[in-house]
Amino acid sequence: MEPHILTRMADGSLTEMTRSEMRADLEAGVDEAVRRAKVDPLAGDELDHLLDIFASSSRFTAVDIGDEVMLSFDGTGAAQFDRIGGLLLYEQCLASDSLELFHQDYSYKAVKTLVPHEQMAMKEAQERLTIPVHYGSQPDLGRYSEPDGPCPNWSTLLPELRIEEARAAQEQAMDLATADMVHVAEALWEAGADGVNFDTAGAAGDADLLATLRAVETLRARHPDMGIMVGMAAERVLGTHGELEFHSTRVAGQWPAGQQRLVEQAGATIFGPAVNVNTGRSLAWNTSRALALVKPCAAQARVPVHMNVGMGVGGVPMNTVLAVDAVSRVSRATVEILRLDGL
Repeated sequence: MEPHILTRMADGSLTEMTRSEMRADLEAGVDEAVRRAKVDPLAGDELDHLLDIFASSSRFTAVDIGDEVMLSFDGTGAAQFDRIGGLLLYEQCLASDSLELFHQDYSYKAVKTLVPHEQMAMKEAQERLTIPVHYGSQPDLGRYSEPDGPCPNWSTLLPELRIEEARAAQEQAMDLATADMVHVAEALWEAGADGVNFDTAGAAGDADLLATLRAVETLRARHPDMGIMVGMAAERVLGTHGELEFHSTRVAGQWPAGQQRLVEQAGATIFGPAVNVNTGRSLAWNTSRALALVKPCAAQARVPVHMNVGMGVGGVPMNTVLAVDAVSRVSRATVEILRLDGL
């Protein structure tokens, strides 16, 4: 009888699996990615290596010395500190390579009303920290719809089959969101930010991502030296509009490789693919699925790829307090299989 290995589910709970069961889960995760996204499966030696990582009894695992990658962060800080104190904690205690200053509302629409305040915070951050500090927030297209925004609410219009009205509302919201993102990014760049981050892009569907792409393209044309990160919301772009295109490429339905091509074409300097976890499946299943989905993107990218491996994405469990055994296994697997530039 095979011995049982202690591992985790993607909700963070502990479970036990045999080595054969874990291998089957790794293969099943890859099969799911192949079926859904029509990507190539991981090679046999890659699955063997993943099995060695996830079947290990060690508490913590890591890449070899010399194989480390950059660690970038969104939403950096700590609740028990002021914002700048939280950044210093990440720099001096948690070995971060770059950080992100952010406002707790985390929406470019909300930040637009606070730009002078955020500029002063960025100035202080640049004076006190050594490593690069970006400014980041979400496109958050839903903020522009009623009752809080000026545009009709497409989430209400779509169930009523008022399709053209819903599409028109999203197009109106896109114009407003793009203008706000450009305004905030330029203001924080002027205040000394080392770059900007458009985080969770595409969360409200293809219109959300297209607004981001247009903002990136505008900023790249105006500021050739600006660092621009785009982190995705999910592995596939939802077609809430369905007919939007960026330079003749349909935005809806894009998987990580397609997302990366659009983001790179717009002019971003770092791309962050995101693959959501299925909390009812194992850590191994979720990680192998995520790696299979992102591998084509990593192979073709001409800009650095920093895969999202935070809470609930990239294979990392959906839990507010993340277990180091889970995070370290996912991180090592991601770096050694995909050969990414960062996490």
